Amino acid sequence: MLRIPLLHFIDKPGGYLYASTHPWCIPDSYKAQAYNRSMTFSTISALSPLDGRYAAKLNTLRPLVSEQGYMHRRVQVEVAWMIALSDAGFAEYKPLSPGARTYLLGLVKNFSETDAQAIKEIEKTTNHDVKAVEYWIKSKFEARPELEKVAEFVHFACTSEDINNTSHALQLKAAREQVMLPALDAVCAKLREMAHAYADLPMLSRTHGQTASPTTLGKEMANVLVRLQQARQRIAQVQVLGKMNGAVGNYNAHLAAWPAFDWEAFARKVVETPEPLGLGLAFQPYSTQIEPHDYMAELFDAVARSNTIMLDFARDVWGYVSLGYFKQRLKAGEIGSSTMPHKVNPIDFENAEGNLGLANALLRHMSEKLPVSRWQRDLTDSTVLRNIGVALGYSLLAWQSLLVGMNKLEINHEALAADLDAAWEVLAEPIQTVMRRYGVGGAYEKLKDVTRGKTVSAQDLHALVQSLEIPEPEKQRLLAMTPGSYIGQAAALARRV
Repeated sequence: MLRIPLLHFIDKPGGYLYASTHPWCIPDSYKAQAYNRSMTFSTISALSPLDGRYAAKLNTLRPLVSEQGYMHRRVQVEVAWMIALSDAGFAEYKPLSPGARTYLLGLVKNFSETDAQAIKEIEKTTNHDVKAVEYWIKSKFEARPELEKVAEFVHFACTSEDINNTSHALQLKAAREQVMLPALDAVCAKLREMAHAYADLPMLSRTHGQTASPTTLGKEMANVLVRLQQARQRIAQVQVLGKMNGAVGNYNAHLAAWPAFDWEAFARKVVETPEPLGLGLAFQPYSTQIEPHDYMAELFDAVARSNTIMLDFARDVWGYVSLGYFKQRLKAGEIGSSTMPHKVNPIDFENAEGNLGLANALLRHMSEKLPVSRWQRDLTDSTVLRNIGVALGYSLLAWQSLLVGMNKLEINHEALAADLDAAWEVLAEPIQTVMRRYGVGGAYEKLKDVTRGKTVSAQDLHALVQSLEIPEPEKQRLLAMTPGSYIGQAAALARRV
């Protein structure tokens, strides 16, 4: 065993990480040379399962909210600001030529992993990530006299947060519109399909875990769909904001350079103009050094609400699988238990539940923390914001698992019918309600005496109905009723959704 203190690595010039002995131990396979900085990480060595075990499932999200995606958006903001400045009418900064504009926009359009790595190399010297982006952009001006001449207008009058807040906003907007909402729509579409397909399929309800008035399977899907559609609407309606107003939100540096210029109107135009020449965001006119993050909190709360609805649904379906209402389609070669060959576990709903919990823990922390900043700015938001992709990643992973699980479900008609046929006591509700309509005294109490805590048969209820002093057509209607036919308006509600 090689004894290494987990928090005290020493960087040796040879490029390896060594450490002194300590009671904590790690296996010999983790000897110092394994920590060579040049090693290539694979998905199996990733610290987070989002970039390890589940990496392939998140390929649509990763380019948007990874660090590379963050750098990409920073370049986009810097370029948009620089081009807009050239059109502002300043004598010292003439409008850029079409060729220069095309080249600058190409830096954004063609941004690659190699470019991101180049920025990281610059950051090793600057120890400042936004400044590294600025220097990288300027480095791309070499042998381009027009751009070299105006290089100081890169990041002109900007504070780092002018670039960062708009970059995060662009990341969130793209992730919401390109990945998250389509994934949520796929879950909604499946729920709608099931609601319509099983609108008439009766199912015994269980309130407090006990038999209760029947519903239909389709109506239960419709219940979830309506909730999820409302949650989706809240996610989609959140205005994504950006500010470009300097170090403490007052355009101090801007006005020092050009005192007579309307910098607020200019910033608004850059923020609101659609991409690629602008940012296509909503303008935030009031801020300290940082955009207040209230819209982020609203967005994260909205995503968390949708996650809570899906967590509730995942647990319900898990229960229905346990009751036998659903079977699950078998997959060749798949194993449910290492020792019990018969098992087909509802693993997709369990995975969804676990990942929804992880997502909401992060989303709720961010929605509570991000709007709180000491005085005009502290740095506690920065490291938290780097986990946007993690929170959204766990959400997306859960939604995918839920959809996979739903697509595996098969209805067990026999189990549904048997459960209903064993619950004739649920007809105590309609019988006593009709008795009340016709003024039969103590209707509720009479049915309670006959049914509460007892096994009730059809014959027991029919005998009671025959003894009632109610109109004969009503007796016949009650006698014809079964647990499977007592579904109220469930079918119509399910078809309507």
